[in-house]
Amino acid sequence: MALGRGEMLLAIIAVLCLSAMGTEAYLKVGFYSYSCPKAEEIVKEELDKALQEDKGIGSDLLRMHFHDCFVRGCDGSLLVDSTKDNAAEKEGKPNETLEDEGFEIIDKVKERLEAECKGTVSCADILAFLARDSVAHYGGLRYPVPAGRRDGRISRSNDTIDLPPPTFKLGNLTKLFVSKGLSRDDMVALSGAHTIGIAHCSAFSDRLYNFSQTVKADPSLDPKYADQLRGECPTGSDNEVDMDPPSPLTFDSSYYKSLLVKRGLFTSDQTLMSKHGTATLVKRFAKKPALFKKKFAAAMVKMGSIGVLTGEQGEIRTNCRVVN
Repeated sequence: MALGRGEMLLAIIAVLCLSAMGTEAYLKVGFYSYSCPKAEEIVKEELDKALQEDKGIGSDLLRMHFHDCFVRGCDGSLLVDSTKDNAAEKEGKPNETLEDEGFEIIDKVKERLEAECKGTVSCADILAFLARDSVAHYGGLRYPVPAGRRDGRISRSNDTIDLPPPTFKLGNLTKLFVSKGLSRDDMVALSGAHTIGIAHCSAFSDRLYNFSQTVKADPSLDPKYADQLRGECPTGSDNEVDMDPPSPLTFDSSYYKSLLVKRGLFTSDQTLMSKHGTATLVKRFAKKPALFKKKFAAAMVKMGSIGVLTGEQGEIRTNCRVVN
């Protein structure tokens, strides 16, 4: 199928991003064109089935891809189950709220792909395809995903310390993203993933109750929004709330518009307004949703190449939950 003008532009962006990071010889769009031509079609079919059962599961799959890439690189290590001798990444505190259904979708995709083309498609690539298709389902761009990742053999819960907590302020957040080869602009764009999905009250309740000795709530949080959140999150509860209440299942620029009026849910969200450079970009994305979607797609391609295993490195797992 021929690429449209927009898709062609994104494909060029993908190549440029990978070239800049020295991985262009290994990850490429259409990697499975000959070895497993139906791979991406199968991934999408299984995602569509899952979304009929749970309209929000795509946001969890997007989050899983992020959590995988930021820990040991995009190697599918998040998907490995713990054993009696090892606590895997799934057991790390940042991953405790990931839905079991997300892992089950990957199991179903992998089972079909093993039947279609045994030992060919990596679990890491499956997760990258699912994240892309989830973004597209909610209204984002269906960007070309360079593939060819191999699966890692190591998964340790302690390594999840590399994931940014929701309490991070701009300085620490920027340092972490830069350490992964991502720019400040990439960070602001990728933060826009919070335009879909839910969060647990425990991730931000520190902003609602006893914020300091002098104020009850975080002063960077709109007071009316704080009141609303206290109603949804009584003291000691761990309920779920929408990340982006105006449009929780639509991939749009509403997240950035909320930051402009002090309605960022996490400290790590609202902190984007604390410095001129990031605040300027937030304002641009709020005003130009098409620009946000384009920048997000490019940043996802860049993030998807963090620490990848390629060639003869790693393995192609038969079961995404178990190292071969």
